[in-house]
Parts: sequence; structure tokens; C-alpha cells
Amino acid sequence: MFKIMVVEDDIKIRTLMTDILQKYGYEVVEVVDFLQVEKIFEREAPQLVLLDLNLPYYDGFYYCRVFRRKTTVPIIIVSARDEESSQVLSMELGADDYVVKPLNIQVMLAKIMAILRRTYGEYSGKQEPEKEELPIHLDDRNFSISHNGVVEELSKNEYKLLKKLMEKKDTIVTREELLEELWDDVHFVVDNTLTVNVTRVKGKLANLGFHDVIKVKRGVGYIFEFGQTGGSQP
Repeated sequence: MFKIMVVEDDIKIRTLMTDILQKYGYEVVEVVDFLQVEKIFEREAPQLVLLDLNLPYYDGFYYCRVFRRKTTVPIIIVSARDEESSQVLSMELGADDYVVKPLNIQVMLAKIMAILRRTYGEYSGKQEPEKEELPIHLDDRNFSISHNGVVEELSKNEYKLLKKLMEKKDTIVTREELLEELWDDVHFVVDNTLTVNVTRVKGKLANLGFHDVIKVKRGVGYIFEFGQTGGSQP
């Protein structure tokens, strides 16, 4: 079930959008406290945002900019502003699409389905995002890793490194593979740089309660062995 966050201050429109989205099988997060928009967004981690432009305190352009700095989650602007300048500015700030009020429900649903299909893979009304086999959630929208509500932020390279290791769980990944994954031209990368990145990732995993899941295979590379203990330090 995809989670959609609705940022709309008109109660009637928000209720209509929520009812329709729930009818089509989406989980909906309604924002009713417009002083907490950013906190709600970070807490709920929606997979798509429907964002009005005319809002209390800060407008939709502001939130579009804020969301885009933190994540690549799809954003659809839903606004009564039909002028071309508002649509162009929305796209420049990172919005993925624009729906003009009064709402055409079918158009809105079609745009939602198209963006979800494009962003998360083939879509069907009853499809759910693929469940992860591990209790660790690696979020590609904001480069973070979480477990039981505890979140650790990752740098871009830390994210890419951990994703590669998790994808090849229980398989040795060579240092050369990881270097090529993280840097386009490995000839200019100091060898110790990879070790530093691995050490940082191990520290963040430890903060979530997972110790020694990344083990060094000396002279070869690293292996991600979830749920086991021991291992050498890089």
C-alpha cells in the first residue's frame, strides 16, 4: 500500500481527496497542523506528496523546495493557480506534476498512478512495495537507514556502499567492486578512503543495534552477514 501525504488546508477538498485515495487503496496522511508540515513529512516518509500552493504560514513553493532538499519523493502540486508561471516555478523547484483545481479526480488519479509506476516500478491497484527481508530499512529518498524508529543519516557514498553490500548479502564484495560503485575514476581515490567509509557505516549500524554485520575479508573485500557475530575491523 503506497502512502500519500495530503497537504491541503481546505477541509472539504482535503476530505474529498482522502476519501477517494483511500477508496483506491492508498494509505493517506492528512496534514491538519500546518506548523508541523516538515516534521510530519519526516516522520511519515510518504511515497508521494499532494501539495497545495496556498497554505497557512508557508506556501507550497517553500515546502516543495524543502522536501526536494531532503528527498526525491514525487510531488504533485494541486492548486487553483492556473497561470503558467506557477506551473513553471513548481517544476523548477522540483515538483513532478501539476493538477489545477477544481479537481478532476480521474486526472489526479491517473497522474498519481503514472508517477508511482515510474518511480517505484510496475503498479497495480493492490500492489504493495516489495517487503524487505531484513529488519533494517534503507531509504533511497533521503539517504538514511532506520530500525524500530531510530534513524541514522548516511552520506551519498555511505548509502551506495551499504546498498551494494545489502544487495549481495552473504557474498563477498571486492574492494574493487565497491570502489567502482562509489567513484567513477578509482585511479584518483586514496585506498584508505573506502576503509573510512566502511568504518562510518559500521558505526551507524551499531547505533541501530547491529554490530559486526559488515566483516572484512582481508586482501579481498567485505561481506554483509546479517544476524551473525564476530568479524574483523577494517
